[in-house]
Amino acid sequence: MNIGEKIKQLRTDKNLTQPQLAEAIGIEQSYLSKLENDKSIPSADIFQAILKAFAIDVGSFLDGIDEKIIHRQLRQIPDVANYLNAGVAYKIHNIKKWLYGSAAACVIGLTLIVAGEKNLLFSSVRYNYVSPGVVLPNESADILDSFTFRNSLDRKVNAKLISYDEAAKLLSDFENERSRPSYQLTDRYQGQRFVAPVEGGSRTYRLTDTVVVQSPNNRHLTLLGSVLTFAGIFGFFVEFRLRKI
Repeated sequence: MNIGEKIKQLRTDKNLTQPQLAEAIGIEQSYLSKLENDKSIPSADIFQAILKAFAIDVGSFLDGIDEKIIHRQLRQIPDVANYLNAGVAYKIHNIKKWLYGSAAACVIGLTLIVAGEKNLLFSSVRYNYVSPGVVLPNESADILDSFTFRNSLDRKVNAKLISYDEAAKLLSDFENERSRPSYQLTDRYQGQRFVAPVEGGSRTYRLTDTVVVQSPNNRHLTLLGSVLTFAGIFGFFVEFRLRKI
């Protein structure tokens, strides 16, 4: 659509005749006829008068007019130039936001990939601790040695502190319950040894070895980082294609 067609369309929509519109604008009918037939281009004052006559803004008037015609014939009008410049500024602002978002996605994505591959957030080292058994209160740690425990029972029996039946029961509990080893595989280093309270006593855990495993959390970080990086690159590509269009 050209400028004259737009003026004629607006006039028709308002059910105005050429004389009526010419009077509202403050121009001769012959000049309005030239405008509608694209034999003349409105000046800045006439353009403002046209907008006022139709009670519309610049954007509404330009809507539907060929962009090449707008830039070639109307851009010299200050109101049109300001409108176009504002539109360009808005587009640039949106482009910047899109590019910043894509760049942020790439940076975060690559950071997560490195963190996942280098095990920066979640350790891949596992510490294996073992406890040989449960130590009761007021007992020494070496009581867990079977020979030492038997000698302790024998001394108590000889001293008539406990009976043979009680000693047999204590030995059975020791062999079936207390001397059962307990293992802990953890990603938290707790020293070469640590004591953990348990029902009836405590267990002393000693570090036996360390193992390296692939943490699922690191795999998830790498996957998430790959998705974000791809999204960022795709965002740059889409922005480039849309700008060309």
